[in-house]
Amino acid sequence: MPFIDGLGKAAGVACVQLTADMRCALFGLPQRPAVCASLKPSAEMCGETRADAIAWLTKLDRDTAPSRVRASQRTD
Repeated sequence: MPFIDGLGKAAGVACVQLTADMRCALFGLPQRPAVCASLKPSAEMCGETRADAIAWLTKLDRDTAPSRVRASQRTD
């Protein structure tokens, strides 16, 4: 799996900084990676439920993966 720049984690893997209630433990702190701070939530991203948001983020992850990874993730 590709690694997300600045995070040191594989794409599609939950961040180690998530708290038990799924919030960012680094939110508002200078240690928060720039890539995280640059992601601006929107109604489209969040949807109506947490499942909607996860589905949107999963698609973003897949769509922005390097092309060799996208080819290996195909299910068709």
